Amino acid sequence: MTPAINLAKKKKITHTIHQYEHDPRADSYGLEAAEVLGQDPAIVFKTLLFSLNGEPKNLAVAIIPVDHKLNLKQAAKAAKAKKAEMANPDIAQKTTGYVVGGISPLGQKKALPTFIHQSAQALETICVSAGKRGLEIELAPQDLVMLTRGQFAELCI
Repeated sequence: MTPAINLAKKKKITHTIHQYEHDPRADSYGLEAAEVLGQDPAIVFKTLLFSLNGEPKNLAVAIIPVDHKLNLKQAAKAAKAKKAEMANPDIAQKTTGYVVGGISPLGQKKALPTFIHQSAQALETICVSAGKRGLEIELAPQDLVMLTRGQFAELCI
């Protein structure tokens, strides 16, 4: 069990776990998950960390569809910051307690401001990392918002 799965169980959130064998040669963790699980990339979301205003440890979380790219200007706007840049992977791992490619938005060591791409609002369920490469958790977007204290925002071009 990962902290992400434990949190969903503790809060009695309806969820489904999807597990697959991660291929270390895969170019994209998220697209690999969608392909291997036979899921539409529009419902499989990746968790990205970004830093705010040039401060490497001032982090926020963006959860976007795996086939989209994060727009850092829109991420900064959502976080009410002047600018945003992708987080240093080492700092992201240390802050969340998860490894890159397996960072879950749930059960992170430190609660961070979290923004979920607005397309999730129209979906019944979405898949996000459950805290390990090759492990996904499927849940309702509204449950993800509640568990992360997040909010929906436009995050992609």
